[in-house]
Amino acid sequence: MSPTLLGALLMTASMAAFTLNDTMLKLTAGDVPLAQLIFLRSFLTCTLMLATKGRIGTMHFDIARRDWVLIGARAVSEVVVSYFFLTALFHMPLANLNAVMQVVPLAVTLASALFLREAVGWRRFAAIIIGFFGVLLIVKPGAAGFDIWSAYALLAMIGVTARDLITRQLSPTVPSMTVALSTAASVMTAFGLVSLTGAWVAVPSHIWFLIVGSAVAVMAGYFLSIWVMRVGDVSFTAPFRYTGLVWALIMGWFVFGEWPGWLTLLGAGIVVVTGVFTFYRERKVSRG
Repeated sequence: MSPTLLGALLMTASMAAFTLNDTMLKLTAGDVPLAQLIFLRSFLTCTLMLATKGRIGTMHFDIARRDWVLIGARAVSEVVVSYFFLTALFHMPLANLNAVMQVVPLAVTLASALFLREAVGWRRFAAIIIGFFGVLLIVKPGAAGFDIWSAYALLAMIGVTARDLITRQLSPTVPSMTVALSTAASVMTAFGLVSLTGAWVAVPSHIWFLIVGSAVAVMAGYFLSIWVMRVGDVSFTAPFRYTGLVWALIMGWFVFGEWPGWLTLLGAGIVVVTGVFTFYRERKVSRG
């Protein structure tokens, strides 16, 4: 198997793992308060990260002060994202939420041009505008299909964009697993404190299975996404992130009996096409 093909398969598997995580969390169906649920999942994730230290990826804490500030800012954004994303997840079809999140690469490109002064040509600007039009088809503002949960999905998308923009400013020497552990620990701490403001509930055995499965799926997603960076051409494998939408459609249909309407599918298709085009243009520009 060529490195390029292996990278594409790994990226596809990574997206499947992250979608499986979303599916398991959605299956908890509000049986556990949100803060308690996120705390337990984050605690298990941190435990797995520490148990696999050095096996998945390098982890050390000898990091410059500037990078620690960025990691802290990234952690804050992840706390916000966790709340809005998971709240929307419990109230929206899995594929609809995933489709909204697919616009993140376009939003990061736009934000990089606005805040980091990165060069973005007119072709990519046009793709971004068309991609955001696709998002409007998904959330349907002003229509009966738009509600508070659609707004939560948009806020989660904005939060992930901010998180990824911060991540781009980290020094190349900062280990990915150190960032992941710091973020998971921050989320665990934040929602652990929030959970103390309300009563905890006993967690049924089947919910424990879903929480543990979610933590394992997240770890698998991290492992596969890091492996992707080590093989093949990253600019080629990056568009395979959009296979997450395919997995979300499959999971939503088989597990929850959900299937998006044609406007949502059209909007998702526009987002994917414009996103792939943006990856292509970035690859072409970077190679001169």
